[in-house]
Amino acid sequence: MPAFNLAEKYLEKERKGNALQGLKLAACLHVSRETAVLVEALNRFGMKVRLVAANPLSSQQEIVEFLSEEGVEIDAKRGETVEEYEKAIERAAESSPDLIVDDGGELHVAYAQRTKLTTCFGGTDETTTGSQRLRALARSNKLRYPVIPVNEAETKHIFDNKYGSGQSGLDGLLRATGLLIAGKVVVVAGFGWVGRGVALRARGLGARVIVTEVNPTKALEAHLDGFEVKSMNDACKEGDIFLTCTGQIEVIRKEHFLRMKDGAILGNVGHFDQEIDVRGLYSQGTRVEQIGRNLSRIDIATRNGRKRKKLYLISQGRVINLAAASGHPPEVMQLSFANQLLSLNFLAQNRRRLARLRGEDLLLPFPKEIDELVSKFALRAFGISIDRLTDRQRKYAISFSRSW
Repeated sequence: MPAFNLAEKYLEKERKGNALQGLKLAACLHVSRETAVLVEALNRFGMKVRLVAANPLSSQQEIVEFLSEEGVEIDAKRGETVEEYEKAIERAAESSPDLIVDDGGELHVAYAQRTKLTTCFGGTDETTTGSQRLRALARSNKLRYPVIPVNEAETKHIFDNKYGSGQSGLDGLLRATGLLIAGKVVVVAGFGWVGRGVALRARGLGARVIVTEVNPTKALEAHLDGFEVKSMNDACKEGDIFLTCTGQIEVIRKEHFLRMKDGAILGNVGHFDQEIDVRGLYSQGTRVEQIGRNLSRIDIATRNGRKRKKLYLISQGRVINLAAASGHPPEVMQLSFANQLLSLNFLAQNRRRLARLRGEDLLLPFPKEIDELVSKFALRAFGISIDRLTDRQRKYAISFSRSW
């Protein structure tokens, strides 16, 4: 993972002492090969890491076993129950961490609920969902330490959310179903960074793509990008495949299931298994059958109740790129985890200054210097050279900005 290695070498070269040495980290992440690289790097910097899964179905068992053999305190397993998953997060929160790395905000929420805990002085989060939950904690004055939402990094938006989720989301769909995508109607719910990537990749495979949105600006962008834009009430009657990318609850629900075609396939590329109303879908089913490792068939009555039709659900409504596939490509995750590594170092180095923050100020903007560093590392790793401003251009830019 060349770009991540460059971030490691940068810290080794630039740091004054080791800000991370001896600190305890609680991490709630998808237990994958790329996560193992981050955890091993943090171990080399002298951190004591406790790792739990960010999704009951996302852990790669061989990585769980590898990290355990390497002496990492890991509390996860492939296919754990929801109760086991939640208990593991609770134990991580109660382990008195100094720093928290999260993927979805659940560990931050668990720590916030334990008001007697006071050890944590900073944290990060990887996802859009996590950023939303952190904002809610900050607004209600329940966030007690500064957090860097790594998901807000420009680099993260581009390579992780757009290109990573776009590719791995379609990968999960293909592995679970084996379908030919060309000629199908794919409905993408949400046109944020993840939705953009999924829509782009579905179109690239030959699908006719319909986008649904609640944000008028994003809907306009989708239209100008050449996608059809419709309400879910209209799109549900046309779609062969439905992929949710919103971070919201019940984006696809009972009234949509009833209007769908026989054979429609439902999958979620968002973090939580709430975007598709799975409970509502199962409650309508006269029969639910597991027909593949990551595919269920639900027989339901049609809208008039006279006929039966079949709907298919991928990975119980959980995030398909990790539950039904192997997650983002390593080239993507090395950049996300370079952001994570540098952000943790930033929090540790600025611990005293940041301790004065309160309320919504605890939700920090992503440091611009880290964004630029990671972009430089990535370009170098990909063997790409770019231009630099001449002295004359630099002076012009400065004088132009001052004139305004």
